[in-house]
Order: sequence, then C-alpha cells, then structure tokens
Amino acid sequence: MQAGAISQCQADRIVITGIGLIASVGDDRENVWRAVRHGQSGVRAITGLSCFPDGLLIGAPVEISGERPGQLKPIALCQHAAAEAIDDARIDFSHVDLDRFGCAVSGHMGDTNGLEPVDVRDRLAADGVVPWWSQWLPNTACSQVANRYRLGGPRLCHSTACASGLIEILSAVRSIQDGQCDLALAGSAEAIHPLFAAGFQAMRVLAHHEDPRQACRPFDSGRSGFVMGEGSAMFVIERLSHAQRRGADIYAEIVGGKMQAEAHHLTGLDATSDVLTYLIKATLKNARLQPGDVGYVNAHGTGTLQNDVAETRGIRNAMGRAADRICVSSTKSMLGHLVNAAGSVELAITALALRDGFAPPTVNLTNPDPECDLDCIPLVGRSSPFEHAMKLSVAFGGHMAAVILRRWKDAKSGRDSLHWELPDRIAA
Repeated sequence: MQAGAISQCQADRIVITGIGLIASVGDDRENVWRAVRHGQSGVRAITGLSCFPDGLLIGAPVEISGERPGQLKPIALCQHAAAEAIDDARIDFSHVDLDRFGCAVSGHMGDTNGLEPVDVRDRLAADGVVPWWSQWLPNTACSQVANRYRLGGPRLCHSTACASGLIEILSAVRSIQDGQCDLALAGSAEAIHPLFAAGFQAMRVLAHHEDPRQACRPFDSGRSGFVMGEGSAMFVIERLSHAQRRGADIYAEIVGGKMQAEAHHLTGLDATSDVLTYLIKATLKNARLQPGDVGYVNAHGTGTLQNDVAETRGIRNAMGRAADRICVSSTKSMLGHLVNAAGSVELAITALALRDGFAPPTVNLTNPDPECDLDCIPLVGRSSPFEHAMKLSVAFGGHMAAVILRRWKDAKSGRDSLHWELPDRIAA
C-alpha cells in the first residue's frame, strides 16, 4: 500500500457496525441487554466440580451445545456471537474483499482431555467427537471463526488475562488504521474451566454468599470477591468510509484507546493507582476529550477488596471534579467475571448503554464502601443520554486497557456525531 493510502487509513474513523452477544442472562444481544438493564442476575450455584471440596461453585454459566460432541465451549460461544455480529452488520460476503477482512479473537484454555489416561482418551476419540488435539492450541477459536468466514486479513490472538477482550478490539482497530484491512471481526469468549476455578479458589478471590445471586457485590462494603462467568461478545469493526459505502448502520465510533502496564505484581494492584490514572488521562487525550465529556464508565469492578478501591482512586484521580458527575457501574455483579471475555462483553454492554442512553446498574450494592465514593448506580439503572462512554479493563499480570466510544446517530439515539472533529489516531 502506498504512503498516501496508509495516511488516509490512519485518518479514517473506526466504527462498530455489528454486535453479537451471549451470556448467562440471554442468548443474543438484545436479550442480554434487556436483562442487564433490569438488573437481572445469571449467577447461580454450579454443582459437580470435583476440584472443590463440596463440589459447589458460584458462577454464571451459559447453556450451549457445540456443533459436534466434544467441541470446546469457548469455541461454540465465539461461533454463536460471531454469527450474530455478522448478521447484525448485514455483511454481504459477495461484496466484501475477504483478503482485507481481519479477525482478532482472544486465546482460551485448550482442550485438556489429552492429559487424561489412555483409556479415557480412547473413549473421547469416538467417531463424531471433536479430537482433543484439534482444540489444544489457545488460538483455536480465532482460527475456526476466521476459517468459517474465509477471512484472509490479519489473524490476531492475545492472552492477556482479564484485558484480553478489550485488547483484541484495540488490535483490530490498529490493523485497520495500519491499512492491513478494512474491517475485522473481533472479540472473545470464556467458559468456566475447573483448573482456573480451583486456582482462583486457592487465591481466595472468589465470592461467597448463601444466596448466589448476591455473592458478587462490587463497590459494596460487604464484597468478598468475584464469581466466574461464561459468554462471548463479537464485534464487526470497520473503517467509516467502508461502512458508509455499503450503507451499514453504526452503533458507535471508537474514538480513543490505550494499553498500559502496571509493573507491580502478578495479581496485586498498586495502591496509589498511578498507572490507571495515567491510562485514563492518556485515553482521554488520545480521544481529544476532557474528563467532563465522559458520561458513563463501565468499570472493571470485580468485587474484590483491592480492585474496587484502586479503580475508584484511579478514576477519581484522572477525572478530577468531573468524577462526581460520571455514572460508573460494574455489570460483573450480574454476568460474573468472564476473564478473557470480560472486556469484549462489557464493551458490548457499554455500546448498547450509549445507544439507548441508559446506564446499567451495579446490583447488590446495598451498603457502598466509603472508599468507593463514585456514583456506582446502585441496584437500579438510570436513563442518562451521554455522548461518550469509557470501558476499563484491569487484569492480572499488570495488563490495563481503556476504550472510549462516541454515540452515533441511529433510530434510537437520534444523535449525529458527524460534526465532531477527527480524533488523533488511536494508539495502543
């Protein structure tokens, strides 16, 4: 590609034209969003996990059947959400250059059935069952989704813990801006795996409560940790000029995004929140926005003692006085912590919140922690027609990411963002 064409790609705006979503509260985008708007929880008791002393885990599972026996659940979830996103974006594959259609899907836990004794592996290798070795690699979902639609553009797969989903979105944006593709399918999926569940249990970060639906309590004084969740969100992201040429409807514009690293501890957060503060400020600068321009923040909001205080401090330090006027909520209180898929699922919720001018609630927030002194929208969501919304991801391993979306004109929002000045290139 010539230098002039690359420069044009870098200047072109990036928009979301399709969203596919599945979670514990619904099997498609609008059903999930309707449940979240009304504060409905998908958390329940999960039984039969041999790695737990009582065989019981509090989580937010999704019931879904794979296309073939033995198919890994993250792959089935990705395919489900990808199909909805493609349909939602009204992609006509006969009129799209597949060599310029990218795919960015987060890594996932590979098929561990190959670790079973030989006699068990033989039973698992029956005719018609997906062989474990074909799902062993963590990029299998990315590969299979891209292969299904014959996407020949950049194929990206990252494993960055709880920031993975958001980082895939930023990676897809960068690929479009670099001129490597015109549009991309991007997102992630997560399924509860016994090994991860046992690890989190050993770390003492899982919530406990006699009523599973009340277990996850972000920003509440009685919070005790997070609950594991399942689901997937996939997006069709494309260059604005490409979307306009094919007459696509637009959910939102991606106007800013940054990745940052907190070189502090594998699982602990820096109590000063300096890196998170820097990340938020840098993302605002990247989007050419002031703190007061952001009306809603979908927080990482895990419900752990450390995360919620550190995140509150980071938001308040970065936003200054504007922090008192910003709506902040954690949808993990209803959907659980989807780890690899947390960023993408919660960004989908953020885009829908922006579209409809409605900030979803933080359920179970009955006794706010004085140290979490933001407007965290307790119990009941709120109509709030905001122009910009931010999604934050704060992950194990020090991975941090932020994305800012701008409302777009559509039948529901009735707003037009075309008058806004072009933002700087989104830089990761």
